[in-house]
Amino acid sequence: MENLHQQAIPIALVEADSTRLSAEEQHGIDALISHSPQLAGITIDALKLIQAERGWVSDASLHALSLYTNIPVADLDSVATFYNLIFRQPVGTVVLHPCDGISCDLMGAEHIRQCLSQQLNINTGETTPDNHFTLIPLPCLGACDKAPVMIANKQLFENMTEKEIPELIKALGEVSK
Repeated sequence: MENLHQQAIPIALVEADSTRLSAEEQHGIDALISHSPQLAGITIDALKLIQAERGWVSDASLHALSLYTNIPVADLDSVATFYNLIFRQPVGTVVLHPCDGISCDLMGAEHIRQCLSQQLNINTGETTPDNHFTLIPLPCLGACDKAPVMIANKQLFENMTEKEIPELIKALGEVSK
């Protein structure tokens, strides 16, 4: 899968509320602008760039991006809140995205999501107290023939079963340390 920006950077979380873009962010946005015929065309990539640097996209980040690009905050926010992979609140180091599409649900994904929730002791949209895991189901992940599926750490987990969830959580927790 392409860059999903699933890994939060704890140090960056501290800076997520910065009202200024870093030099690296400005450089990245300048590069996007130079390759886009219309300024609005950079919105998603600029948000992904900020999220990669800060771990999520705060209101302050939207304002900083708006000031730098002259794209209205409302336009940036509408894009940021539309796309499930732009995080508008802090997330854990590992973001689990079990599919909640119809094909996966027919193959038991609802039970898989419940098991993940129970294993992590969090509800959908929540982060574990140690900030390791966030659980955010996504609509169809495009792997219906391998249902039920989940994306975590840029990896697709196929044909998931309840039995493998504890070991999977343990392995993902080890990778994130």
